[in-house]
Amino acid sequence: MTDGSRIADTTAVRARFGARAPVLMETTLLRRRAVDKLGELGPVSDWLFTDEALQQATAAPVALHRAGRLAAAGAVVHDATCSVGTELAALHGSGVRALGSDIDPVRLAMARHNVGSRVDLCRADALRPVTRDTVVVVDPARRRGGRRQFSPEDYQPGLGALFDTYRGRDLVVKCAPGIDFEQVGRLGFEGEIEVTSYRGSVREACLWSAGLAEPGVRRRASVLDRGEQLTDAEPDDCPVAPVGRWIVDPDGAVVRSGLVRHYGARHGLWQLDPDIAYLSGDELPPEVRGFEVLEQLDFDERRLRRALAAADCGAVEILVRGVSVDPDALRRRLRLAGGRSLSVVITRLGTGPAGRAIAYVCRASR
Repeated sequence: MTDGSRIADTTAVRARFGARAPVLMETTLLRRRAVDKLGELGPVSDWLFTDEALQQATAAPVALHRAGRLAAAGAVVHDATCSVGTELAALHGSGVRALGSDIDPVRLAMARHNVGSRVDLCRADALRPVTRDTVVVVDPARRRGGRRQFSPEDYQPGLGALFDTYRGRDLVVKCAPGIDFEQVGRLGFEGEIEVTSYRGSVREACLWSAGLAEPGVRRRASVLDRGEQLTDAEPDDCPVAPVGRWIVDPDGAVVRSGLVRHYGARHGLWQLDPDIAYLSGDELPPEVRGFEVLEQLDFDERRLRRALAAADCGAVEILVRGVSVDPDALRRRLRLAGGRSLSVVITRLGTGPAGRAIAYVCRASR
């Protein structure tokens, strides 16, 4: 079933297994995809999936991170939308006593195959509680008819209904990272919102009810690649000053959770502009990729082209915040032909008539 052998293999499988061939081939390919996404949960090469269930499944490092927090809470956990069992496997592997339920009988049967008899399972609607004195974990479906749903009330089940159903109970809800935090608050949520990133990508926003949240914390950024966590309970005394030796583009979890100033304060950095997420400093935080400033100029395509040509630049990475610039289109127009690889950070400094676009020609740390 490689790209080169797909046609011949498909013919052979159909000849041998007839009507079962499509299911066998899909299962084989889904298991291969699952190894990269879920391999840290254990031997998933014999699991059962649907394509949609695998797409919706939380990546193993993110699920294990959540399971670690729940293990520290010491509670029994009920995964009320367990699907094919990804979260249950992470919870069991972290030493958490857990049980699962789902309204879909096919996914529930897959979960029974995947997690075996280690976890109790039952068929139930997430909006009709079947447990008491448990921490309830819910992962609402965020697609309908193949289309992504952005409003939390369009989730299945909707967040408002979930909050009403489990009011007064410990509740954990996985959400899309782009969810409107203010809308969640208007629905009555008063706990902690944790934004998690992995491999440079923001993976999810997770809602932790007040009983599970750290006192005084309403926002948390968790950067799993570096094992770094940041909360809004930390100082945010981050000044605004001209660019230093380095420019730092904070991890997406830090930006999405609104903790850029807190991150700057932790690492001795400062903002270039109070409304822009770029930070600067004379030293880089540990394990963070930064951009060493070689030249600063008012942004103008012709001036930028000349500056890059003078620096013998032939390939350029372009980062933009606060300015309406398409990096890919700009890269094509620059028509570079040198031998060096450089980076350009384009941003706006100031607001209103005093605001101006600035370009920083940089060398990336890695």
